[in-house]
Amino acid sequence: MLENGLLRTPPMGWLAWERFRCNIDCVEDPKNCISERLFMEMADRLAQDGWRDLGYVYLNIDDCWIGGRDASGRLIPDPKRFPHGIAFLADY
Repeated sequence: MLENGLLRTPPMGWLAWERFRCNIDCVEDPKNCISERLFMEMADRLAQDGWRDLGYVYLNIDDCWIGGRDASGRLIPDPKRFPHGIAFLADY
């Protein structure tokens, strides 16, 4: 951290939006749809290809993960594309 409170290196990671936009069709395009599988695959690739060692440690789910709202009005993940939930994915 610099003396002015700023970080020397910015947070580094991968954002799905630039490549996958809001592709949610896992039937017709399973390899490119926003899903649990996609984010787990990207996490594995960051590690396998050496990006994690260079400081790329964040995977951001930008949009298109929502399946609806629960009884309290909280957003919930799409149960077909994120069958284990977001907490599971965060722990992965």
